[in-house]
Amino acid sequence: MKNSNSFRTVICGLCFAISFIAKAQITLATPNVESLLYLGKGDKQPLIVGLGGSEGGNAWSSDHWKKTRDEFISKGYAFLALGYFGAKNTPKILDKIAIEDVYNAIQEAAKHKNIDSKKIAIIGGSRGADLALLLGSYYKNIRCVISIVGSNAVFPGHTDHFSSSCWTYQKKELPFVPVNDEAVPFLMKRDLRGAFEAMLKDTKATETASIKVENINGAILFLSATKDEICPSTPMADQMTNRLQSNKFKHYFEHQAIEGSHPAPLQHFEVIFSFLEKHF
Repeated sequence: MKNSNSFRTVICGLCFAISFIAKAQITLATPNVESLLYLGKGDKQPLIVGLGGSEGGNAWSSDHWKKTRDEFISKGYAFLALGYFGAKNTPKILDKIAIEDVYNAIQEAAKHKNIDSKKIAIIGGSRGADLALLLGSYYKNIRCVISIVGSNAVFPGHTDHFSSSCWTYQKKELPFVPVNDEAVPFLMKRDLRGAFEAMLKDTKATETASIKVENINGAILFLSATKDEICPSTPMADQMTNRLQSNKFKHYFEHQAIEGSHPAPLQHFEVIFSFLEKHF
């Protein structure tokens, strides 16, 4: 009888563990966005939203990022991995993505009883950083944005013709910096940084397409790469910090330029964890 009780105790413990694991990852039904919510223990968990870049799919749900996701969970955060194109039931390419679809997915996650809906931070890399900054600039309940090698302006969608915007809001394309004649030779030899630098010489279009980072309702961390081969992420981050200063931005902001190429800031999550602990 004693052994039988012990056996039952072990089985019950295993059932509880399996039940907890099953609840720890939740697939949310969100139109045009793939949403996977990872929960830790406890109530009122601040929500970290992860957005991948031009690689598409749902990067933050991959095994590659599991260790980092688990670190967020261990620190008391919930983590929402979003795929907004190139994932299941999402647009195929990065073109005319409705930012309200992504915001609605975040709101769906924030409804969960274990989430603190007043504590939402977004981390985006590359094109995902642009989206993170845009979301923060349009929606006041986003209380922190971390931009990893992000852009200061909106650029064309990833089509063959480059004649449409990456993003839309309320069914209207956001203004974007067009591909000019000077950028074409750089694109033909796949020099993306050269193409971006040529496009940004159109100062009027750049100003019109600029992301209004001053509208973000919380702290901002910019991480850029000093030897970025994809885009001039350090000058872009400098431009955004200058914009915040000019507009007397009332929240904390910081720019750290990481030595290395485009992916280099992804090796420095200790900076992100420290920033969140102090300013989120």
